[in-house]
Amino acid sequence: MWAARSRRRRRCPIARLLRSRAALWTAFLLVHGWIGYVGTVLIPNRAFWDLDLYRWWMWQGLHQGVWPVLDGDWVYPAGAVLPMVVPALVDAVDTFTYAAGWTVLVTALDAVAVGVLLRGARRGGGAHVRGVVAVDPRHDPALGAWWWLAFVLLLGPVAIGRLDAVVAPVVVVALTLALRRPAVASALLTLGAWIKVAPGALLLPLVLVLRRPWRDLVLPAAAVCVAVAAAVAAGGGLGHLTSFLTEQGERGLQVESVAATPWVLAGLASSSVRVVLNDAITTWEIAGPGTAGVAAALGLVLPLAVAAVTTLLAWVRLRAGDGLDTAGFLARGALLVAVTLILANKVGSPQFVGWLAGPVVVGLARPGAAGVRSWRTPALLVLVVAGLTQWVFPVAYDGITTQQAVPSLVLVLRNVLLVVLAVVAARDLVRTGRTRAAAAVSAPAA
Repeated sequence: MWAARSRRRRRCPIARLLRSRAALWTAFLLVHGWIGYVGTVLIPNRAFWDLDLYRWWMWQGLHQGVWPVLDGDWVYPAGAVLPMVVPALVDAVDTFTYAAGWTVLVTALDAVAVGVLLRGARRGGGAHVRGVVAVDPRHDPALGAWWWLAFVLLLGPVAIGRLDAVVAPVVVVALTLALRRPAVASALLTLGAWIKVAPGALLLPLVLVLRRPWRDLVLPAAAVCVAVAAAVAAGGGLGHLTSFLTEQGERGLQVESVAATPWVLAGLASSSVRVVLNDAITTWEIAGPGTAGVAAALGLVLPLAVAAVTTLLAWVRLRAGDGLDTAGFLARGALLVAVTLILANKVGSPQFVGWLAGPVVVGLARPGAAGVRSWRTPALLVLVVAGLTQWVFPVAYDGITTQQAVPSLVLVLRNVLLVVLAVVAARDLVRTGRTRAAAAVSAPAA
């Protein structure tokens, strides 16, 4: 039966196209080229505005000797200087050249991630992890790469023209290598956290599947932290190393955030709810009865939500014992952590949706014992969320800030689907709790 299905798939023209590496890499270049064209030529001021801010910071460092973190507090972790300075070494003066250089940088990082995915996702787990690592030799990991291209195309300019675009391929590589090279994965996720924080939370599902978490996760992560701190200290900025943790404390409730949804709806019928510009950080926030309290409360809700997800992860892990579907647990746990960071955040920037990509990419490339069909619902939901997010920004953002009905309702729909995604991710995670080893095709341990 399986052989017959495999032969039918090979005869299908679409299946042959999807299995073609030449087609995949051609599509890769077309998608990244298109997004780069949109951001650098068609609507640079709307799509890639943040890149000009990065350029300005790096210009100050290269030409005036005033560096973020080293010479003052900064909104980003210290590691964010690394990707920002690379295109600035080519040109820190011209906006177009810097944006083009940034696009090339992100494209190169994504290409490396796709290459690692295609080679690494077919491999099982080594002696580092517990449970059952199910690998279907018939499954082509290119499915994850194709899905990623669709995601980038649907999410649009923020999939490349933001700092989060740099950490997305880092997450893909880390999750791909996690089951065989957990120390490398830990170091990569920690490095990602020193660029944009969020990847560090993905260490939570990883630590629960490791046989030697201190050796394979804690020590590599600590080594990266020590290296970053030493580099900052050498530059005289040790006092500003953790400034990113408090720089956004005074922010209000961003209009795109999930928590702002009730006020977005209320603003369509009431003049007491307004969308206002926070000039200090150039961010649009929702202002109305109760919004300040909610924004303040989310500072506590976010860590509590992460703690609740961690508790669920630990419960699933303990209940499963040696029958844990390790690959499924890791990818689904990472997805749940990522969507939780979005839901419980008072900052709802559109690029945050990019955090969802890595777990789904790796989940489709290495779906675990439940098979690739078990990923259809979350994969489709994330694609729809990405498409709606591009509509929210940059397409209809002016309509949202002026509280027009249709753009605001699209934003509401996007936020509702994020909640649905969290429920689906939690449900699927629980279902990975116990997998019969006999039902899995296990790769030999390294």
